[in-house]
Amino acid sequence: MQTTLPQKYYTDPAVFADELERFYCRSWVCAGRAAQIPEPGDYFLREIGKESIIIARGADREIRAFFNVCRHRGTRICANAEGRFPGRIQCGYHGWTYALDGKLAGAPHMNQQWFRMEDFPLHTIRAEIWEGHIFINLDAGASTLKEQLGNLWDKFKAWGQQELCMAARRSYTVQANWKLLVVNYNECLHCPIIHPLLNRITHYLSGANDPPSEAYVGGSMNLKNGAETMSVNGKRPRGCLPGLVGQALDHVLYYTVYPNLFLSLHPDYVMTHTLWPRAVNQTEVICEWHFHPNEMQCPEFDASDAVEFWDTTNHEDWRVCELAQLGIQSRAYQPGPYSPLEGLPKAFDQMILGVESKEEKNSKPRIGLSGTSAED
Repeated sequence: MQTTLPQKYYTDPAVFADELERFYCRSWVCAGRAAQIPEPGDYFLREIGKESIIIARGADREIRAFFNVCRHRGTRICANAEGRFPGRIQCGYHGWTYALDGKLAGAPHMNQQWFRMEDFPLHTIRAEIWEGHIFINLDAGASTLKEQLGNLWDKFKAWGQQELCMAARRSYTVQANWKLLVVNYNECLHCPIIHPLLNRITHYLSGANDPPSEAYVGGSMNLKNGAETMSVNGKRPRGCLPGLVGQALDHVLYYTVYPNLFLSLHPDYVMTHTLWPRAVNQTEVICEWHFHPNEMQCPEFDASDAVEFWDTTNHEDWRVCELAQLGIQSRAYQPGPYSPLEGLPKAFDQMILGVESKEEKNSKPRIGLSGTSAED
């Protein structure tokens, strides 16, 4: 019998700090979308623990990531969450200036003979693109993103995610440990109770799950007869994504790409959630809705049917996750048994424990995102 995790995994700051290091600092995490920074100089920031990271598009149109730390006296360079650099990145303290590729371009008063500009670029963070999603990795020695994703790499080609554009974004602050959000996302036994709107459109026991992987868990849910997409009334007021045919038109896919991307693929749009742990009992969530640009150019385009549907569902989920956090914090909490239908939450927990056990055996711990899979 497998049970839920012990209390410390949701309440102990030391466990939280260790997970942040292992999962968010030593593996590939989804930072956002390439379409968010379409032009040279466009940038946005992401925070992982105490680290602030600049993600910017260079003059050569390549996307790069840098630690938001000046090489002069360590000052944080950029304070605005997003924007556009005017052809350069400049520290507001002493004016050290960097090109969009991170190379030092100007250092006032540093005219000593020993000083070489090429020795002081911004510290670079690895950045790779998958299906239009930007992934970053603070571990310079980690494997490639493709190696981490494994057979997920080509799985969703038909949705053409790299072509999609964001129509809406919502940010949420959830007073719950990040793992509770992952567990909640990967089961729908709560849907008839918590999600009356969602439950009218898909049956909570429909679809099938993939075998759990080292990099992800997920599966499908079928649309009920007459439903065309996940929206307020179940109707689809726009065309399907052009690459989809057959079964892809009558079901929805839900995948968690470890550690922080919820990927929801619908017949006519893609929704993403990225999780950003802020404390042992607090998680920031960024939710975005992405549609095909041809649909967004139509005068009658309106994404509110999907946004309203999922904003309602999100709030229902966040509320029950917060209640779970409060209950687990109680002295009365004891790990409870999983049912046979909770295979994906079981697999996620085993991944957490598997990575922890694996790293305890290594003198130089490295993220592996591995663990024993549970039967669904």
